[in-house]
Amino acid sequence: MSSDSRGVSKVAVRLKWDPNPWNESPQHLDIIATTYSQAAAYGPPAYVVHFDSRSPDGTINMSRHSRTGQGFGYVEEMTLELDRLASSFARVVVGVAIHQNDGRKVFANVSNAGVLVAEGYEELLKDDFSQVSGSCAATVAEFVRQASGAWEFRQMIRGFDSDPLHFTAEMGRPTQP
Repeated sequence: MSSDSRGVSKVAVRLKWDPNPWNESPQHLDIIATTYSQAAAYGPPAYVVHFDSRSPDGTINMSRHSRTGQGFGYVEEMTLELDRLASSFARVVVGVAIHQNDGRKVFANVSNAGVLVAEGYEELLKDDFSQVSGSCAATVAEFVRQASGAWEFRQMIRGFDSDPLHFTAEMGRPTQP
């Protein structure tokens, strides 16, 4: 959670991974964000933002995308301008999915994978997916609108055994006991 009462406002989610050796097909990871309305905070997403889209109002978008992991450091980035998101939204859940084009791949198969969630220079979350190493996808962060209107950050490392399409439908569901 942000350290002051105003909550988080503009957040960057960054993703990194090492490219596969030249003789192997590339690993392709994606940052995905799902938004939930006040009326259905744990229902189906109002909309989904991923590598090939942005939110209808432009408040959530991909500023960098990689299909291979090639580059230095964090090679993929999504920006969430929560302070500009309409008051009709209650939650935003952010996750990472591995494309399953060449058979089942899990985070343990991806070299040097990592995610960073930051607001300005403040790191809210830094993770290497080791606690979800057997999963094909994982949620990493949840942003919840408080009664005051401020957005609260919650770490949400939770693994899923889903391809990217199915992951978007289930990533915002409440945790089962």
